[in-house]
Amino acid sequence: MNLVLLTRDDFRSDDVAVVGGRRYDHITRVLRAAAGDTIAAGVENGGIGTATLTRVDDDLLEMRLRIEREPPAPLPLTLIVALPRPKVLNRVIAGATSMGVKRIFFINAWRVEKSYWSSPRLSAENIREQAIAGLEQARDTMLPAIETRRFFRRFVEDELPAIAGGMLKLVAHPRTSDTCPRDVREPVTLAIGPEGGFIEQEIASFERAGFRAVTLGERILRVETAVAALIARLF
Repeated sequence: MNLVLLTRDDFRSDDVAVVGGRRYDHITRVLRAAAGDTIAAGVENGGIGTATLTRVDDDLLEMRLRIEREPPAPLPLTLIVALPRPKVLNRVIAGATSMGVKRIFFINAWRVEKSYWSSPRLSAENIREQAIAGLEQARDTMLPAIETRRFFRRFVEDELPAIAGGMLKLVAHPRTSDTCPRDVREPVTLAIGPEGGFIEQEIASFERAGFRAVTLGERILRVETAVAALIARLF
């Protein structure tokens, strides 16, 4: 945790907040902060600054926040990912959020196991927790919009053209010869399939929606590795 993220509910006045639980434990046990110390803090979907601890009790602490700057600029990227295994889902959300992605869709695909859709890790509570973990890691405050779509064709054919309108449209595909571009200077919509990629019929659906299939090379990467590698290459 490189930043303590505060919610509006934490505030007792305009600049005084009280926190407990996980954040209390991190501040007191990991940072070893005491009354009078200053730590990095920010407000959910707001600014970033420093917080001075004014009181530390057995399970709660009080801090006075000073906002000093805006959060980092978001990446101009809409990310579409075939729903990964539940334990990988958390890493993808936290990792993409820490890199500045602010819009993510998890979608169905032929190689996505049906059981993944019943995982408790798809709950709104867990998705929010993982996004917050990514923000705390990167010293960011702006939560991403994360949505799920269970019907591949309906999403790609009916929704995606409007979602990706005016953007560079790319779909990762290990069995193409077109190399993923570098240092892109325009907004991008990027689709990433399961390990092994989307099947050919799915790639064809993306291509009909205006997407270009690109590759990082002949190696098949894990989903969370592919997400990080592709984002780093593009931006």
